[in-house]
Parts: sequence; structure tokens; C-alpha cells
Amino acid sequence: MSVVWWVLSTALLGAVMALILSCLFGTLTVRKCIVKLLDLYRRGSLLWLRLRGRTPEGEAEQRIVTGQAWAEFCDTLKAAGAAMVARGAPMDPFNQAEGYRYLSRLARGGLEAFVEFADEKAPELRRMAHETVKLGSDNPDNYYQNARISGEHKYRLYGTRGTVHYLSLGTQIGHYGQGNSGLPPSGFLDEFVVNADGTMEIMVSCQREPGWQNWLPMKPESGMLLVRQTFLDRDTEEIAQLRLERIDGPHQPSNITPQQLDEGLKNASTFVAGASMLFARWANGFQSHTNQLPLFDVETSNKAGGDPNIRYYHSYWRLAPDEALIIEATPPECQHWNFQLNNHWMESLDYRFYTVHTNKHKAKYRADGSVRIVVAHQDPKVDNWITTVGHTQGTMCFRWVRANSHPQPVTRVVKFADITAEE
Repeated sequence: MSVVWWVLSTALLGAVMALILSCLFGTLTVRKCIVKLLDLYRRGSLLWLRLRGRTPEGEAEQRIVTGQAWAEFCDTLKAAGAAMVARGAPMDPFNQAEGYRYLSRLARGGLEAFVEFADEKAPELRRMAHETVKLGSDNPDNYYQNARISGEHKYRLYGTRGTVHYLSLGTQIGHYGQGNSGLPPSGFLDEFVVNADGTMEIMVSCQREPGWQNWLPMKPESGMLLVRQTFLDRDTEEIAQLRLERIDGPHQPSNITPQQLDEGLKNASTFVAGASMLFARWANGFQSHTNQLPLFDVETSNKAGGDPNIRYYHSYWRLAPDEALIIEATPPECQHWNFQLNNHWMESLDYRFYTVHTNKHKAKYRADGSVRIVVAHQDPKVDNWITTVGHTQGTMCFRWVRANSHPQPVTRVVKFADITAEE
């Protein structure tokens, strides 16, 4: 056994050194290095257990009984606080308070997703991102739903289409605390055959089967189903009422096992740490083009769970008390477009009570079809005012959805007193 351990240790040390060199010489980002090191540790631990004649199930039982699983969950949550002091993070009390509330929201969403509703044998569509759990520039026009799934099973998604303006479905691999890039896509569907009575059903599986008009693909390693419902007018449109059921066996939850809880606590805590660090890095990078709206890299967006039919213009904004940001664009033919304001942590500002976004339906247009959006701390008494809700900086996002072209929004900072003269 000592010889085997020596060989294993040497191999692991070599792999660790290779990763460290990759980090030092810039071939891997710090986050990717951390994720790869954690994955290497996990693989090495499983191999060592097998060599010692122990099983993952037995190890999980021990971790639960001794409290180690809970202690590591708490330690990872504590470590997630590093995002609050990441490069570019605002250090004033107001923004830090929003930041730590953001972590608490992620913890709440993570526990529901990976502990409470984590049984892929009996999945439920849930709203992990909503009015009080926000991340990654969550869209105020969206009604998000997600469910835990597995490529080992087959599912039926069914219900009524409703009248919501845009509906898309996706299957994804992992979550923000795993892998190198967040949520790699494994299937996408946004065009459906709908019955005359407004109902529809979609098969979710790795292989398409005869008799199904609607099929949402997934891969063996798929772990999440994501539903996006996008409104033009929330006051008049009805959401699609959807349910998900397993069809290759009984749709019935099983009693929780020590291994499931151990894995769920790990996933919940790494979700908090992974998502917060990913978007902290994005927010810092956006500051290199503050008060501009360049096109966000499409591949990066798709790998992080973005809709492939959307072009995103992510950036950072910062305004003095006497300044305003003017955004101008001529919308192309498109299914939808919108603009939103976020805080530094990439949480949308509170769209329930404040006008922090506009879209294709809400916006007032000029005679030539162009639109002017005004971001300001006070109401300038002009069309398309977006309030900062007491913030002086943060992130922002412009989207074109299913557009036949993608014009670049033009931005400029002006004095608040000069806004009325801007036409």
C-alpha cells in the first residue's frame, strides 16, 4: 500500500504543480485554477477511498454523523465573502450591505435548489431567481423557472402556453460553482407545436423518440432545466403554466440519504462561492468600459447560461450627483429588447417599486424610430427615465432578442441640468 500511495502522491503533486504553473504564466484564470484544484482534490480523494476499501456512501455517512459536512458548508459560505473584497468591489457601507445580502440570497436559493428540491427522480419547477434572489444581471422582464434533472432519466414538460411574449427552454450542465464556465448548454428549444386548446407537451431526454412533436435535448451529464418566460407587458400577458414529470419511472421522491445531503450542502455552498466570484470578476472587467455598452462575448455568455438568441451588452456605470447617462439606439426588427440597471453585484435593482428598466413595449420612441434612455439620480421629466434608486455605481445590461441586426447602443455622460436640451 505504501508504494501505491507514493505513486498516487507523486502523480497528484505533478498535476498540482502543472496547474500552479498554468496560473503563474497566465494560461488559466485564478477561478479556473481554483476549480481545477478542487476537482483534482475530489478525484484524488475518491481514488484514495477506493484504495482503502471505503466507498463514497460510507464516507458521506461519516461526514454527516461527525458534522464535517455541515462544518465544510459553513466554511465555504465564509470563504464566499472573498467576493465582497474582490478587485473593483466598492467598499462603502451601503454597497457592502447589499453585497452581503446578495450572498444570503444566493445561500437561500442554493439550499432550495440543491438540498430541498434536488431529487431528479421527482423534479419540480421552481423559481430560484426571482424578485428577492438575483444574480448575473437577472432580467426584470423574465419569469425564471428551473428544475434539477439527470440525463439518466426521461421527462415530460407539459401545460398551457399562455400569452407571454417569449418562451425558451434549455438544459444545462452543472451550476455556477462547478466546471470552468458556469452553465454550459446541452439543449435549447424556443419554437413549439401548440395544440388548438393552448396546451403543449415537450419530451426532455438524451435521445429523441417517435411520437413527440416537441423535444428538448439533454446530455448524460445535464443537471438543470431552465425556463425563461419574457414579458413585454406583465400587466396583460399570462405566463405559461408548466409542470415537469419523470416518465421512465415513478415520479416519487425518495428518502434523503447521507450522500445526497452531503452532496447537496457542497453544491449549495459552492454555488454561493462560484456565482459570487464569477460575477465579481465580470463586474471588475466591465469597469474598463464604464458608461459604455460594448457587445459582450457571445461564447462567454452562452457558456454562463445565456440565451443563444440574445445579444447582451454588459457594462458598468458610474455617475456623480450632477451627472446623467444618455443611451441612444435605433431598435432593429426584433422579438424583444430591453435595458436595465443593476447594482455592483449584478443584481437588478428593485423593479417591483422603481422604474429601473425599459423595453420594447414600455419605451417612448422618437419620430425616427430611435429611442433615448436617460439614467439619472433625479427625475428629469423626460421620456424613458431610469432611476438609480440611491446608487452611484453598478452594472447595466442592454439586450437584443431575436434581432435581425445588432446595432451598438451609443452612450454619453451629460450634466443633469443639460438633459432637457438633449433631443
